Amino acid sequence: MTTSVILCTYNRAHSLGAALESVLASALPSGIDWELLVVDNNSKDRTREVINEFCLRYPGQVRYIFAAQQGLSNARNAGIREARGGILAFVDDDVTVAPNWLLNLTAGLLDGQWAGAGGRILPPKDFYPPPWLALQGLWSQGGALCAHFDFGDIPGELKEKGPYGTNMAFRKEMFEKYGGFRADLGRCRDSLIGNEDIEFGRRLMVAGERLRYEPSAIVYHSIVEERLNKKYFRSWWFAFGRAQMREKGPRPKVFGIPRYYFSLPNIALRSFLPQVVRSLLARDPQERFSRQCNAYWIAGNMAEIWNMARNGRYTARPQQTHARENGAFTQRW
Repeated sequence: MTTSVILCTYNRAHSLGAALESVLASALPSGIDWELLVVDNNSKDRTREVINEFCLRYPGQVRYIFAAQQGLSNARNAGIREARGGILAFVDDDVTVAPNWLLNLTAGLLDGQWAGAGGRILPPKDFYPPPWLALQGLWSQGGALCAHFDFGDIPGELKEKGPYGTNMAFRKEMFEKYGGFRADLGRCRDSLIGNEDIEFGRRLMVAGERLRYEPSAIVYHSIVEERLNKKYFRSWWFAFGRAQMREKGPRPKVFGIPRYYFSLPNIALRSFLPQVVRSLLARDPQERFSRQCNAYWIAGNMAEIWNMARNGRYTARPQQTHARENGAFTQRW
């Protein structure tokens, strides 16, 4: 088994079938053996029925995995443990992939030069954003809308951040060596807190591993109407701000006082308030809304700082142990 595709799903039976159809239509050379693991994270709709239909149509290639512990990171880690492939590709339940997506995403990982790879994530070709929403340029909100990930047409090395979860692949040994996705990050039910994919990519880069950007590996992310309102974007940025602080973890105390308490006034005066003022003064609707979202992002930073300091949670970073028995890994959170 060369490659395992891991698709985690939660209560999206309405879009799951299209995602599975597109993945299974992947154009691969006849000699490449691969599997599709569909991880059901406690769905309450028709998800299991949809998956079972594909298991019957593609026996031995499509496998149903049930992950009882709620949360996207837990579901992905369950898929990793069950995967038989040496290369693990990840995709979500609300996208469709280009026919050559899987081949292009994983080809660079076969010789061991790259630890992982990420491809482009684009909105549907027929999508037109409202006037206040920018998808490109300085005021872009594409990340919040559809995990927009596009660095152009030229492949190369990812330097500043790793790939996004709906279009990424890693050699399985990376999880055996560095652990899995952090369970304190990642979507869980209706929570918008994520960042587990970015954190894992950053973990690898800090360790000296190389990640590749592959523009020819394309997925198209669906746009649901519920996201096309300003309230959703503000909530997304607030949650993103919280996730960023949670990812950074503990900092040393100053004279026995949590350093976070000293950070809050500084962030409020030097970042939050200026961003609010600039949003009020901006004339361009895209700039105005983008600055509003920046203010919510900073507010999320402050909210998580306060929450960690108040509750004394200074062990945000996971303690990890790794076991190579049967290619598995274990983690303690």
